[in-house]
Amino acid sequence: MCEKECGHDDDDKKQLLRWLLIGVVAFIVAFLFIIFLFWLITKPTKPTFVLQDATLYAFNLSSVSAPSILTSNLQVTISSRNPNQRIGIYYEKVDVYASYRNQQITLPTMIPVTYQGHKDISVWSPFLYGDAVPLSPYVATSLSQDLNTGMVLVNIKVDGKIKWRVGTWISGKYRLNANCPAYLSFGEKSKGIAFATGAAIKYQFVQGCTVEV
Repeated sequence: MCEKECGHDDDDKKQLLRWLLIGVVAFIVAFLFIIFLFWLITKPTKPTFVLQDATLYAFNLSSVSAPSILTSNLQVTISSRNPNQRIGIYYEKVDVYASYRNQQITLPTMIPVTYQGHKDISVWSPFLYGDAVPLSPYVATSLSQDLNTGMVLVNIKVDGKIKWRVGTWISGKYRLNANCPAYLSFGEKSKGIAFATGAAIKYQFVQGCTVEV
């Protein structure tokens, strides 16, 4: 008699556990679906970047010895805008550096960790330094030719990671890459504003940047 009752009780417990497990799994699936649906509804739009200006303190190419070396020192002003109405953006470990013809010519400068609220605009003005950077023969030749013509295209790069925030929920990290072209003019073609001391030249751009997230 006990064996039948005990066996029946065991079956009831197993069935209860089975339904409990099904309930937990269903709850998790429904919860994840709600999060996914909410994410689709509030799908984030990538931030926009604008290169506002660049102040050039040094940009010297030396070809006395091989390889040619470039020493550059500049400060750039970059603004970023969050176009989303319900989504905030965390900027984490974001570096800014300059490159010429796909060769990095300054050390990366890290901008402060920043939270950008809905429709907010953030402005950064990092200094970029490159002391005696060796250039490949192709890059050195191209730069020498560009300097002779009085126009050099330098790309200001923004590279790092961001997180999206919706309410109290924060996403995982997403890769951020922005490319801001800066046309630097020299000599008679210079469109920059020279400081009174002659120690620097400031270029105004208000140049949009391409952004990938």
